[in-house]
Amino acid sequence: MLNLVLFGPPGAGKGTQSERLIDRYSLVHLSTGDIFRYNMSNDTELGKLAKEYINKGQLVPDEVTINMLSAEVEKHPEAKGFIFDGFPRTKPQAAALDTLMEGKGSGITAMVALEVPEEELRNRLKERALSSGRADDADPAIIQNRIDVYNAETAPVKDFYIAQDKFYGIDGVGSIDDITNRLTTVIDQF
Repeated sequence: MLNLVLFGPPGAGKGTQSERLIDRYSLVHLSTGDIFRYNMSNDTELGKLAKEYINKGQLVPDEVTINMLSAEVEKHPEAKGFIFDGFPRTKPQAAALDTLMEGKGSGITAMVALEVPEEELRNRLKERALSSGRADDADPAIIQNRIDVYNAETAPVKDFYIAQDKFYGIDGVGSIDDITNRLTTVIDQF
């Protein structure tokens, strides 16, 4: 089973590259943002619980997030593997994901990280704001805050995978095809 953590800062191209990897490797894409939205809009028990925290401006506890993720993994018993997008965001979440996958008789194959300089990220997010209308991508202060939060809170997760010899940094600058080729060159090793 091929299980990938697709990693990178906002604007690195995770969504674009996920679509290509899903098709090439027949993987199931699990985006924690999508999972949260689904559970909250369908008023599942976990969705109601998550909404309570979000409405208070608090982070959803790892246990709730892992339970949602576990339920999604269970929906795909015949999957050839998964791409985890937006998770894990902390070292405790990475450890919880390992435990979850071990309980399914599997594990994380690799973390592939799209590495993009901050100036390029800012430019991409501004362009995305124009093409998609996402207000959070239009404000330079919000963009910088998202990058700063990533650097402070999420980037350290790579150390968790480095310690397991599962981290692969990928140059995330260039054409979409070039970046896909770099990713598949690494992934084809597994």
